[in-house]
Amino acid sequence: MSRTAVITGASAGIGAEAARELVRRGWQVAVAGRHPERTAHVAAEIGAVPFVADFDRLDDVRALADALQGRFGRIDVLVNNAGGLVPQRALTVDGHETTLQRNLLASALLTTLLLPRLTESRARIVHTSSVMNRLGGLRIDDLDFDRRPYKGGWKPYAAAKLGVILYARALAARTGLENVAVHPGYVRSGFGAGSSSARVVQSLTAPLQISVEAGAAPVVHLVDTPELGVPNGTYFDGLTPWGATHRSATDTRLGDELFAAVEDRFGSRIRTGDTA
Repeated sequence: MSRTAVITGASAGIGAEAARELVRRGWQVAVAGRHPERTAHVAAEIGAVPFVADFDRLDDVRALADALQGRFGRIDVLVNNAGGLVPQRALTVDGHETTLQRNLLASALLTTLLLPRLTESRARIVHTSSVMNRLGGLRIDDLDFDRRPYKGGWKPYAAAKLGVILYARALAARTGLENVAVHPGYVRSGFGAGSSSARVVQSLTAPLQISVEAGAAPVVHLVDTPELGVPNGTYFDGLTPWGATHRSATDTRLGDELFAAVEDRFGSRIRTGDTA
């Protein structure tokens, strides 16, 4: 039986490269991206199935969930890879700070909507985080950064990526499904293309940067390895488990508070024990 992986943020970068490698290994892949032409191009190139959704619009995420469940009777792995740095603070059409929605809220909504299908197949969920989580500073009372300096998008990005780790661990505890988070590495890509500070950082870290193929390798490993041999909720730095995190990444209470706050944003609930 062909295994099916859904990869968001797969119209370019490590998402596209991971999709390419997984197809080569015999996986059926759903390529989800926000740019119609790029998404269609990647899918056509590798023989995958394209799905277009802009994570800055939660209605697009709802439509994506419906389309995925209509197309696939089984989903073995969901890779929540969509995200990015937003240099100037703005709210989405849904009223949420864009960095928060793009990196965390939209993926959480997609996961929640797909949960019945994911539970049926005892799926694994892979969440793309970042080493930037170590600068997190997550505040439940200010998830939208309307009370703190935006700092060119870096502070909310770091907070959102810390939130990804906390959310993954809280989701694992509530559902029993295998959840892992991963920092792919300092990938040589178009990250933060609209940000002058991101371009400076890319220039300064050039000697540390790795290829897109190398950045996709940890994602492919986490998708394609049957037994990871690590506790549920483990954060990987590249291929190495138990990567360094912000001190609050293991704060169960903070994770619970974040989980509740995320659910409040889109009105869906995962009750403990419902899907374990």
